[in-house]
Amino acid sequence: MRYTAVFDTNILISALLSTSGNPFRCLALAKIRQVESVTCQEILREFSEKLVVKFKFSQEMAQAAVEEIRSFSRLVEISTELRVVSADSDDDMVVECAVVGGATYIVTGDKHLLSLGKYQSVTIIKATEFVALLSQS
Repeated sequence: MRYTAVFDTNILISALLSTSGNPFRCLALAKIRQVESVTCQEILREFSEKLVVKFKFSQEMAQAAVEEIRSFSRLVEISTELRVVSADSDDDMVVECAVVGGATYIVTGDKHLLSLGKYQSVTIIKATEFVALLSQS
């Protein structure tokens, strides 16, 4: 079975900042195409903004990180009209990206997304659970 996943911004940042955790493993599997990574411009924009504002990356370093994610991800276009996460509307883009991209999983550490558990045919899980799932298959 081929797994298709949307990696939330917090997973992308965690993978970039630590090479020993499950978020890093998730992206490593996507880089070698054992998992199909799906993303959208909105997630990449948020990723870049957080790197610059919160982690003091230069624009160039942030752009390089975005380009790396883009190099192994399928980019989809979203309308930003889906409203699912009432507690944090910024998370709606992640769900919409998964639906539009036909993803089977959203991998996140975000409590608002995790509290959904599932949306349509998309399962929402933590990186630890995703890595465990992949190691079983």
